[in-house]
Amino acid sequence: MSAGCCGTKKTKLNGGPQMARENQSGIEQQPLRTSIRHCSHSNSTKGQKCGYPYGHLNSSSARNRSVCCYNGTTPTTNGTLRNGLIPIASAEMCFYCFDVLYSHLHNMETPSTPDFTNEPFPLFVTWKVGKDKRLRGCMGTFSHINLHAGLREYAATSAFKDSRFQPIGRDELPRLGVSVSILRHFEDGRDYRDWDIGVHGIRIEFLNERGAKRTATYLPEVAPEQGWDHEQTIDSLLRKGGYKGPVNTEVRRSIKLTRYQSEKISVTFQDYMSYWRNRRC
Repeated sequence: MSAGCCGTKKTKLNGGPQMARENQSGIEQQPLRTSIRHCSHSNSTKGQKCGYPYGHLNSSSARNRSVCCYNGTTPTTNGTLRNGLIPIASAEMCFYCFDVLYSHLHNMETPSTPDFTNEPFPLFVTWKVGKDKRLRGCMGTFSHINLHAGLREYAATSAFKDSRFQPIGRDELPRLGVSVSILRHFEDGRDYRDWDIGVHGIRIEFLNERGAKRTATYLPEVAPEQGWDHEQTIDSLLRKGGYKGPVNTEVRRSIKLTRYQSEKISVTFQDYMSYWRNRRC
């Protein structure tokens, strides 16, 4: 999604997805708390790449954490994920993110509880603007978070708390688009090549040249969009994770890799307005 990423911070990992709240410039100390609700007119990822072509995941012992994100594609076959899972992401999730943003920008009450599932999943929310779909904010989480609260939080956090950008303004609304990515099917890779380009996102853990543990991630569409093979993707991810030493086969073999799949749904503000017009009819 847009500029280069900072290196990740030192972290102590306990295995599995962890909660963190951070963006590309570091960890936010407190979650964003907004009091937004919609009027009758209308009624969210702690995660990665929002700056082409880079993405990263910083770990933290903080209870909540978020990181900038790069949304992936939805690997589906006949309506199901390639691993047989039924898709979770829906356009209603994107409409809800617009609800949250619209309410916040117009000082309205928070949107009412949405109808889609409230199961917990890792997720990302990404805002883009204009015909060129320029990144305006992207935040998410690798922790399992209930979708209602998670999308409400990260729709606002990605719009107003991504430190690389000024907060989204009311005048930008008509030109905005939003994407929701739901991350699923996490698996340990046998080595740094044990993932499929265009299907899997990857998260790596490694020791930097000083022996500090770092983590970094790219969502599924990063490698194909950049035209990278496995080695190029891993090398870029190591650099974006803060590794400054020479990258060779030994370094690549030393990393711990987790692969995952992503469902991604995108809508524009025009889609959102049509949705509400149809609901009022």
